[in-house]
Amino acid sequence: MTVVDGDKPRPRRVRKESPFVALRTALTAWLSRPLASFHLVLALTGILTVIGAVMVLSASSVASYNPKTGSGVYALFFRHLMFVALGGIVFWVGLRVRLERVRRMSATLTVICLGLLMLVLTPLGSTVNGSQGWFKLGVFTFQPVEAAKVALAFWGAHILVIKYNVLHQWRHLLVPVVPVALLMFALVMLQPDLGGTITLAVVLLGLLWFAGAPKRLFGVILAGGLSGVLVLAIIAPYRLARVMSFLSPDADTSAEGFQANQAKLALADGGLFGKGLGQGASNWGYLPNVQNDFIFALIGEELGFVGCAVVLALFAGVAVVGLRIATRNIDPWIRIVAGTLTVFLVAQAAINIGYVVGLLPVTGVTLPLISYGGTSLVITMLIMGVLANAARHEPEAVAALRSHGPGKFGRLLRLPAPDPYRPPSPRKGTRGAGNGTRAARPAPRAARPAPAQERRRSARRTTANRGARGTANRRGHW
Repeated sequence: MTVVDGDKPRPRRVRKESPFVALRTALTAWLSRPLASFHLVLALTGILTVIGAVMVLSASSVASYNPKTGSGVYALFFRHLMFVALGGIVFWVGLRVRLERVRRMSATLTVICLGLLMLVLTPLGSTVNGSQGWFKLGVFTFQPVEAAKVALAFWGAHILVIKYNVLHQWRHLLVPVVPVALLMFALVMLQPDLGGTITLAVVLLGLLWFAGAPKRLFGVILAGGLSGVLVLAIIAPYRLARVMSFLSPDADTSAEGFQANQAKLALADGGLFGKGLGQGASNWGYLPNVQNDFIFALIGEELGFVGCAVVLALFAGVAVVGLRIATRNIDPWIRIVAGTLTVFLVAQAAINIGYVVGLLPVTGVTLPLISYGGTSLVITMLIMGVLANAARHEPEAVAALRSHGPGKFGRLLRLPAPDPYRPPSPRKGTRGAGNGTRAARPAPRAARPAPAQERRRSARRTTANRGARGTANRRGHW
């Protein structure tokens, strides 16, 4: 289209699109692809695992060196790589297994985890850092509470989906999920392990939230939980000392408050861009167990505020992608499981970072995929594999994979094509249970099946109305 000025035509000026708008358009187009959630889970898992391996290498080199035992500077790092390799296998298993099979096995897994939590309290269990919560199998150690969190998420979601239409009744909403969770809490606190109990509580809260429990229930649970934590802190001297050091961090910087104060000093020394990898003073014993619970302090010291911001952004990405998977699925069990596991991972990261920066008391939980560790790292990679598997069960992803083939990653990992969701056929006594396209929230009262007496009354009214209409038609009033 041109504008004529005298005898000379002049082309109309075309407004150029800004780079920000172009980037947003391209990002929106990419996120609308069927397998975008799946690829995002793979990317986030890989990036966080690589960052963790690099930071463990930097944090453990000095602690690994011991001329008396002959261990070199890479001993802990090679051990961490072994757990990463084992976690990679578990990630593949979680990605490849049929989710329907996982759901069928959830009750068995929960019973096994309860048995292990009881067994670890016997002489077969080992004590590490004051907590008898470990099994030692040669060079390997196993912490059953980590597996119990995942089993509770699988089984709890299964029970809540089965009771879909009766969740408005308190006894069906709470029983048997809450009693089993409370039994797990008691067994873990007998170890004692306050951090494991808190993360188990996060799993329970996530299950109830995504099942549509009333909000007043969470107020009651949080009030009871805070009261329980206060009682547990008072009856145990070491926990009371941690709480007092959190309330008065400068009162005694050489005892209970030593680690927390050293972590804040490490963060302050890092500045904006940090001192560089391997240059942090925390590696030389100034911050005990830096490769475990306080690795975020080393990230701040060596990579600075920029490195901390990148880690925070990655965990924010885990939250967004996990909730995206939960909302885009139509299988109610997958929706509850994906949402609960996402909340659990992000909450654990928030707790770890919170006490490193001084916002929470020290509880001793690891930073997922980054801290040095065996059971926690392997279980976290299993969770990420399950989330990637759930991403492949989004309706658009199922249609794309079944019509266009498994794709590059599917062929490389030998992944089977996901099955489309088929709501279970209604059965007597469980009409509508476990189906629907919503996140397994309780149906409104108007949509729930009416009692038998009310159905009979409605049928009699309908028959009477039909008879009245027939009489009126015969008399010529209609």
